[in-house]
Amino acid sequence: MIFSSVTFLIYFLPVVICAYYLAPAGLKNTVLLAASLFFYAWGEPVYIFLMIFSIIFNYTAGIVLGNINKRVIKKAVLAVFVSVNVLLLGFFKYADFLISSVNEFFGFAAEPLELPLPVGISFYTFQAISYLADVYRKDVSIRKNIIDFAMYISMFPQLIAG
Repeated sequence: MIFSSVTFLIYFLPVVICAYYLAPAGLKNTVLLAASLFFYAWGEPVYIFLMIFSIIFNYTAGIVLGNINKRVIKKAVLAVFVSVNVLLLGFFKYADFLISSVNEFFGFAAEPLELPLPVGISFYTFQAISYLADVYRKDVSIRKNIIDFAMYISMFPQLIAG
């Protein structure tokens, strides 16, 4: 779904705005999260599971990181969590390049995966890494509400910026 499309302007956006303003105060972020996940799934529905994994993984990582007091251990744990995020991003962006390079160098004939790039994967991966870095440095407190954290990662107006 593109921001300038008829589907977005005539259907999606008005429905989301109405639902947001009609929702009780405690459910407004839930409405926006549902809209954001729907927006994300519109392009490639299977990748909604990737975003949900990223949200749950990084939410949990933030809690773990925020509860470690030893600096050396905390730094190592941060490195592991950031590595998982970067490896996930790298897989989707560079798997075919790596397969082609290995094929060329070693004379193999492995087929490229030809996976479509998930919409906004760079954006939400770097959003998650920035959150983990902020928790590590104690610039922000641990997000206790997963809905609020998920909104930070997946808010649909920001999503395609990545």
